[in-house]
Amino acid sequence: MKFLVSNDDGYFSPGIAALASTLAKYGEVVVVAPERDRSGASNSLTLDRPLSVKQAASGYYYVNGTPTDCVHVAVTGFLDFKPDMVFSGINHGPNMGDDTLYSGTVAAATEAFLLGIPAVAVSLAGKHQHFASACHAVDLLMANTLKTPFTHPVLLNVNVPDVPVAQLQEIEVTRLGRRHHAEPVIAGKNPRGDTVYWVGPVGPEQDAGAGTDFHAIRHNRISVTPLMIDLTASEQMGFIRTWLNQ
Repeated sequence: MKFLVSNDDGYFSPGIAALASTLAKYGEVVVVAPERDRSGASNSLTLDRPLSVKQAASGYYYVNGTPTDCVHVAVTGFLDFKPDMVFSGINHGPNMGDDTLYSGTVAAATEAFLLGIPAVAVSLAGKHQHFASACHAVDLLMANTLKTPFTHPVLLNVNVPDVPVAQLQEIEVTRLGRRHHAEPVIAGKNPRGDTVYWVGPVGPEQDAGAGTDFHAIRHNRISVTPLMIDLTASEQMGFIRTWLNQ
């Protein structure tokens, strides 16, 4: 198999090295990742300047753009092959619930999905950085992939508890939970005396019951959420027709 690997933490991230090393057991791996941390970049494309691709001493390629740029450039022009699968991660921290809308990790996988390639975003849900546990989850996914290959594009959002492998429970297929509103921005002063604002921390979980990604992680289960891109609010279409024709 041939894999494209990207992320949003940058090509120098230990998480991407762990992911690339794990996938190398299953085939050819090419890493194309941002030149710096682009966490929170979401699905943005760079359209106001050209992008360059350079190679680091590690052999990884890096792009002066977003995670979406990396996958788009790689698949539509830089690589001389179409990857069988695209993996994004291993992210330093979770990407669950509403956070998936902002996540550059999920965005890189989403771009691959939109380009017709099965894609997996992998995040380590904590700060202790048990990357071996995330790699174990990737091995489990690959075992199933080799047994039953995908016949059409899928987009999987995988979150792994940040605990030792021995403490991991079973894999659970989940839905996205929901967070509460974010905490207020944090105001401060820059050296010139101007008021500046830092985006505040995420708010508490609002929907984290059984079946959600939050609930799975809390119980040391590997969360796998299949995602879709259709943003149409189908249940509101009738109401909007009525509203427009009143």
